Amino acid sequence: MPEHDTPRGTVAEGFEPVRDAFAAAVRREGGDLAAQVVAYWHGERVVDLWTGPEITGDSLLGAYSASKGAAHLIVALLVQEGVLDLDERVSHYWPEFAAEGKREITLRELLAHRAGLVGADTGFTPDELADDRVVAARLARQRPYWRPGTAFGYHALVAAALTGEVVRRATGRTVQELFAERVRDVYGVDFHLGLPADQEPRFLTAQPPLATPERLAALSSRATGPHSLPGIAFNRNHPDNPELWTLPNLRTVRALGPASFGGVASARGLARMYAIAIDSVDGLPPLLTPDTTAAFAQIHSIGHELVTREHKAFTAGFHATSELYPSLGQGAFGHSGAGGQQAFADPRNAIAYGYTRRRFPFPNGPAPENAPLVHALHTAVDRLR
Repeated sequence: MPEHDTPRGTVAEGFEPVRDAFAAAVRREGGDLAAQVVAYWHGERVVDLWTGPEITGDSLLGAYSASKGAAHLIVALLVQEGVLDLDERVSHYWPEFAAEGKREITLRELLAHRAGLVGADTGFTPDELADDRVVAARLARQRPYWRPGTAFGYHALVAAALTGEVVRRATGRTVQELFAERVRDVYGVDFHLGLPADQEPRFLTAQPPLATPERLAALSSRATGPHSLPGIAFNRNHPDNPELWTLPNLRTVRALGPASFGGVASARGLARMYAIAIDSVDGLPPLLTPDTTAAFAQIHSIGHELVTREHKAFTAGFHATSELYPSLGQGAFGHSGAGGQQAFADPRNAIAYGYTRRRFPFPNGPAPENAPLVHALHTAVDRLR
C-alpha cells in the first residue's frame, strides 16, 4: 500500500480497531480514498486519522448537508434560551411566510421536513441557491407541494435557509453569524458557514464520483423528471442547476455558506462540533443541556420519505442516526452529507464522530465505510467501559 494510502494520525489506546477499519476501507476503495475520521469519547479526542494524497488532518472539505447540523445546533441553542419555541407558528416570527396556506406551519414541522417546501416552481440559479435570504424570500411565496404536516420529504437544498430565516427574524442575526460567534470561535470548531478567503488554501476541491457502466445504468434506472418532487427538491427544474457534487467547488457557495449545504469543515471540526454539543471539552461547558438534546433528538418523522423515496427518520432538524447505525444509543443525532460525510453525537455512549472524504461516493449520502468505522468505534467504547 502506498505511503499516502496508509492511515496517518493517532488513536488512543483501545481505539486501534477504528484505525484497522479505516485501513480496510482504503483497501476496498483500491487505494483511491482521501478521507478523515475523528472521534471523541467523554469530551476527549480518541481518534484522529486521515488517508490519501494531498489531504492532511487540517484539510477542509465540503460538508454538503452536514451543514444542516451546524445550523440546527443554533436553533436548538435558541430554543434552549427561550428565544424560539418549537411549537410556535413560523409566521409568528416571519409574517410573509403565511402566504399560500402556510400560516399554521410550526417551527417543529419545518425542522422535521413536514412543511412541503422542498423547492420552488421555477428553481434557482447557482447564485440564488447560494444565498439563503433569496431562497427564503422565494419560498415564502411558494405554495407547499403537499398538505403541511401530512407527510415528510427531505428539504435537501433549502431546509436551513428556511430555519435560518426564522433565526434572523427572531434575533436580527444570521445563522452563519451566530454559529461563528457562539460555536466556531468560542469552542474552536473547525467548521465554516462562509469560508474566509485566508482559509482557502486549506480547502480541497471535491472530486466527481467514479462513473462505471454499472453505476450509470443504476442512475438511469432510478432517474426522475426535473419537475417531479425529487427534481424540484434537487433543483433539477432549473436549466443552470449545477451537479450536486460540484457545489462546494463553487467559490460563491464557500463564501456565503448556505446553511443547507454550503459548509466547509474538517473531520476534526465535525466531531468537535458534536462533542461540544453534549460534553465538556477542554474545560468549556456543553453547548446544550441534556433536556435540549433529548427534545431535538426525538424522532419526528419516520417512514417513506417523499423526495428520496426511501425509508428515513428525522428528528427536529437532524437525522435519527441510530436508525442508520443500530449499535448507537437511542437518541443519537447528527447529519450526514451527500459527499460521504457523517457526523453525530451519541449522548448515551458519550461519543461524537466526524467523517469526510474528497471523492463523491456512489450512491451519494453517508459513505458505506462509515458503517464499519462506527461499529469499530462503538465496540472499542464497549470494551473500555
